[in-house]
Amino acid sequence: MRTVALTGSIGMGKSTVAAMFADEGVPVFDADATVRRLQGPGGGLLAPIEAAFPGMTGLAGVDRAALGSAVFGDAAALKRLEAIVHPAVAAARAAFLAEHAAAPIVLFDIPLLFETGGDRAVDAVIVVSADPAVQRARVLARPGMAPEKLAAILARQTPDAEKRAGADIVIPTDVSLDVTRAAVRDAIRHLSGACLHRREGG
Repeated sequence: MRTVALTGSIGMGKSTVAAMFADEGVPVFDADATVRRLQGPGGGLLAPIEAAFPGMTGLAGVDRAALGSAVFGDAAALKRLEAIVHPAVAAARAAFLAEHAAAPIVLFDIPLLFETGGDRAVDAVIVVSADPAVQRARVLARPGMAPEKLAAILARQTPDAEKRAGADIVIPTDVSLDVTRAAVRDAIRHLSGACLHRREGG
């Protein structure tokens, strides 16, 4: 099995590319989706989050917007939240690997891969990338997004150029969906072969 991480800065089209890999039969572990499930109605993180951040949960699960506002810019609060969330995600990831142990390739959709040093724990890294103007237009079209919020998010993320430099494969998303899908299929063929050396000591 090859473990492959998919990452990219905000607005780069990572979710679209992850879905393309899934369409091609590659098992995909989405860390964000796992967190949403664990924080949703009846989720396993509701009780510990409520204990650490009173008033942030209800029948619909965690109030993600309120919780995000509570930890945004507060390093100590963010660390408390991460101490709750990260072990639960790690357990879900282990279960995913066990379930797909026979798969030749598994893909981990990890937004903050380089920022957390996770690139060192996988066999290969795929970065999705787009022209900065395309990225900005996509993000600013999202509800509740503003230029200053985008700037703050980008300040916490490894620059796109550095991510591309650290990638084994770069998939463009400022092109047609057909071109991006072709790049995904090329990546799968590449990863299925014996041509990865940088991370395997060759």
